[in-house]
Amino acid sequence: MAAAAGFGSNTYRNGAHRSSLKADGKSLAANPSFKSSSSGASSSASSSFKSRSLQFRKSSPAALGGGNGAAKDSGGVLGRVRVAVRLRPRNAEELVADADFADCVELQPELKRLKLRKNNWDTDTYEFDEVFTEAASQKRVYEVVAKPVVESVLEGYNGTVMAYGQTGTGKTYTLGKLGEEDTAARGIMVRAMEDILGDISLETDSLSVSYLQLYMETIQDLLDPSNDNISIVEDPKTGDVSLPGASLVEVRDQQSFLELLRIGEAHRFAANTKLNTESSRSHAILMVNVKRYLKEKDPVLTMENGSNSHSAKTFKAPIIRKGKLVVVDLAGSERIDKSGSEGHTLEEAKSINLSLSALGKCINALAENSAHVPVRDSKLTRLLRDSFGGTARTSLVITIGPSPRHRGETMSTIMFGQRAMKVENMLKLKEEFDYKSLSRRLELQLDKLIAEHERQQKASDDEIERIQAESEMRIAETERKYADALEKERMKYQKEYMESIKKIEEQLVGDQRKHDSDSATVAHNDSYSNGEVSSISALEEVANLKKLLEKETILKKAAEEELTNHKRQLYQSKLMEASATSEILKLHKLLEDESRQKEKLEGDIALLQSQLFQLSFDADERRRQLDRAGSGNDPNDLDCLTSQVKNSQLSDSENGEKASVAKLFEQVGLHKILSLLEADDADVRIHAVKVVANLAAEEANQQKIVETGGLMSLLNLLRSSDDETIHRVAAGAIANLAMNETNQELIMAQGGIRLLSTTAANAGDPQTLRMVAGAIANLCGNDKLQTMLRGEGGIKALLGMVHCGHPDVLAQVARGIANFAKCESRSSAQGTKTGRSLLIEDGALPWIVQNANNEASAIRRHIELSLCHLAQHEVNAKDMISGGALWELVRISRDCSREDIRTLARRSLASSSTFKAELRRLRMDY
Repeated sequence: MAAAAGFGSNTYRNGAHRSSLKADGKSLAANPSFKSSSSGASSSASSSFKSRSLQFRKSSPAALGGGNGAAKDSGGVLGRVRVAVRLRPRNAEELVADADFADCVELQPELKRLKLRKNNWDTDTYEFDEVFTEAASQKRVYEVVAKPVVESVLEGYNGTVMAYGQTGTGKTYTLGKLGEEDTAARGIMVRAMEDILGDISLETDSLSVSYLQLYMETIQDLLDPSNDNISIVEDPKTGDVSLPGASLVEVRDQQSFLELLRIGEAHRFAANTKLNTESSRSHAILMVNVKRYLKEKDPVLTMENGSNSHSAKTFKAPIIRKGKLVVVDLAGSERIDKSGSEGHTLEEAKSINLSLSALGKCINALAENSAHVPVRDSKLTRLLRDSFGGTARTSLVITIGPSPRHRGETMSTIMFGQRAMKVENMLKLKEEFDYKSLSRRLELQLDKLIAEHERQQKASDDEIERIQAESEMRIAETERKYADALEKERMKYQKEYMESIKKIEEQLVGDQRKHDSDSATVAHNDSYSNGEVSSISALEEVANLKKLLEKETILKKAAEEELTNHKRQLYQSKLMEASATSEILKLHKLLEDESRQKEKLEGDIALLQSQLFQLSFDADERRRQLDRAGSGNDPNDLDCLTSQVKNSQLSDSENGEKASVAKLFEQVGLHKILSLLEADDADVRIHAVKVVANLAAEEANQQKIVETGGLMSLLNLLRSSDDETIHRVAAGAIANLAMNETNQELIMAQGGIRLLSTTAANAGDPQTLRMVAGAIANLCGNDKLQTMLRGEGGIKALLGMVHCGHPDVLAQVARGIANFAKCESRSSAQGTKTGRSLLIEDGALPWIVQNANNEASAIRRHIELSLCHLAQHEVNAKDMISGGALWELVRISRDCSREDIRTLARRSLASSSTFKAELRRLRMDY
């Protein structure tokens, strides 16, 4: 049986079976020595690939083609392209033809090195991130090369795994092996999908796949062969590359994914050459899109009012993380004289070599930090612009063969990998808010609030009706009681009156009878005297009766007056009832007015919060655009950033688009926006300070902000708030305002340096330190404030921030020191300053000398300017010589990339007698 033809031949393609890798007739997978060695090396190699401490942000080289990243946040994490090399065993032809020759490659996997023989005596040594021998298993290759990338994709980053090498060296075997008969032979594509499906939740998350091939500079859909000319679309805002015409298939299980791979492999172009019986004639690209929802619980606040309790939720938009895994199986590079390609196969080989050559040129440009990257020379480089120099985490496995006949191709592959290791990507998290889900939740909450309000309104109306009915019943009961009491009193007095009249009449009748009886029995002679006595007695009785009548009359009048009083009280009760009814109506109307006012205020608050959310989103988007726009120049130069903001706003106005910040500024007003800086809700304060920072980026708004008290509000936030996000954004806004000389004096007068220094001392986020350092750097450029700034600890605050070590922070510190040194140099020339530099007195010189040759151009340029300005004052010369600054000045005068700085360094050296004497003593020229 013929021996295997290498990894590229030992794959399942179009359903055809190919023999598994064997060496000396034994399966490499069954080699016990291999298992023991690979298990030990896997963990260490894997740990080298898992750079999980995503803490510091650094400006990366220009992305492939200079596109802007589309990350959710403006920060990023530096990540170098990781490169591993894999050696395939000799195939049947090589075992015969090269039997008398040693392998051209010698591997040292424990040292992660390989040696390429030039001849029998001389070798070249190369180091990689991992070196796999011919005995390395598919599992170990996946865990070292691809698994860290897959884990990053699950966390919300883009990732790329790519295989590069000569045709027939095992690229397709490494990436696309299905492993239907032997699961241990599964390639990176199958294993990656297993890990992704095992980590995501199919109930909430989504997973979709596209499978494409780049054939003869034409992008074709392997899942839909009729779609054979897919165009590449670039987002003008974010620079993202998309393929809107490609099939996007939802994947729910591993079996359906394997079926998609079978379909794609069946449609991929392959041909028989001298180097490979079934050579790939196209670049295969598998794109896996992962969309995950982060589960967060909303805080619930409880407020009690009497016996009723209400719950209020502070809603936050759910966060979506989107990651994209791109697995690229490149077609093998080949030499026409060795592959024997002719006719159409020859044209295919030319197209493959041209696209691989374009990719190599781009990687060379990125490795050398070239200003121009020829990304548009090929569709392959356009598709991979995010993988090299972009925002994706990239792992490259280069495959080589042992045959000395192909030493030239092996050398080319190794050098490709060496150059790729120099490419640095800026990993960016792909996060966004799910505003649609938040909107649905807010609508449900609004419906609940409306229903609750209607229920409370109905309960209030029912309560008012009940109180009114009870009042009417009480009034009716009172009236009835008064009427009954009056009737009883009237009947009582009438009965007493009748009884009194009757008694009087009876007494009169009895007196009359008694008088008649007495007059009949009295003698005639006494008739005169007795009659007179009787008359007197009768008169007395009449007088008594009159008195009784008068008394009864008085009692009657008293009863009538009491009746009148009762009627008056009844009338007053009716008046009180009418007044109570009127008061109830007023209260009811007042309650309705308050309800309408409450609804209006709720609407205003909802509108304002929605505007703040939108404005915060637009501000973050604008800040990302600024960071991306500044990546090609000096991202740490705030003057450059301000001009870019103006250009961006001018572009928006030319396109007929009005910035959302301007809309909110016109609709709400600056006073209301500034009042939200003191809101109780932390989210509202954060959004409000972002709005103010975005407004402060425009020079036209800065004076309005200061006049309205915005500067004082921002300084108060630094003084009173504990939220580092507020500190970071407020410091950025103060940095923008500090670009104006008048504002600089106000900041200093209000204790701004001390507040910024305190914020820097308490900050843990490099971005906060970058904003604070930028604000202090702007203040350092004011000649009038130098003494005050130094006296309040501004220089020490800048030097204290260098312990962070973040390149962006160091760039702002270097800029501040350069501004300060420039002002000192100008003051010395004008004669307004004498004595040593305040920078030297505060101990800044050692750090300046240490970073004079820093790798970051932004830091190095400002430090070089600082040294040149310090050297212009003779009194600083001795300190600079003892501190080692003279050597750096000489280097700058010779090797600096900028002509103006070289000239300034030479002039500084020539103008100082101390420097010239020291150079003569050292016998140095400059």
